[in-house]
Amino acid sequence: MAPSPLTATPQLLSLLENLHSQSLTQESKIEWTSLPGQTSNEFDNIMRDKFIALDQDKCELIYHLLRSLNATTIVEAGTSFGVSTIYLALAAAQNASRSGNTKGRVIATEKEPSKAEIAQRNWSQAGNEIEGVIDLRIGDLRETLASDLGTVDFLLLDIWTPLALPALKLVEPHFRPGAMIIADNTLKAGSGYEELFAYVDAPESRFHRVTMPYAGGLDMIVYE
Repeated sequence: MAPSPLTATPQLLSLLENLHSQSLTQESKIEWTSLPGQTSNEFDNIMRDKFIALDQDKCELIYHLLRSLNATTIVEAGTSFGVSTIYLALAAAQNASRSGNTKGRVIATEKEPSKAEIAQRNWSQAGNEIEGVIDLRIGDLRETLASDLGTVDFLLLDIWTPLALPALKLVEPHFRPGAMIIADNTLKAGSGYEELFAYVDAPESRFHRVTMPYAGGLDMIVYE
């Protein structure tokens, strides 16, 4: 068995394996084709108790990207139960420790208070190193990301597609040159990303985008 690509304790690795397993089991029972629209209250009610965690291989890739970027200020649009947030926080904390003159910070956003509560419980199991760098903002991200971001190194768009472009536009003024954006499910939910793609692919934009061959699609966007 190959070693874990994460620099983490056995306890943290075990926690992540367990959380990913729970998420996959839950997702396998969702009838995706029969779901109502993502902007409906009915959709919110169905998803209120669902992980919908970012796939483990994608999380591991993002962890390595963050370590390579030396990212210490990270924004996550769409926290849910906080699984991917653990990877972000681990990388941010390790990068800050390596730099020695800064503090890691993950600005995590979650609309549903009940999900935010579960995320916080998961982070408490992950340990102080993780909890200490997470700035959890509960509510509509169009409001919670409107201020106090600082200079942002990385944005994870793991959110329902109608909010992807609004989230990007809120964070864009705070990107440093070379900042990176990762958007999930860009092939599976391609039609929902049309506005985002048109925005970042416009000739006058400062973004460059590539789609990576991960399940459902995963786009890497770099800010020039």
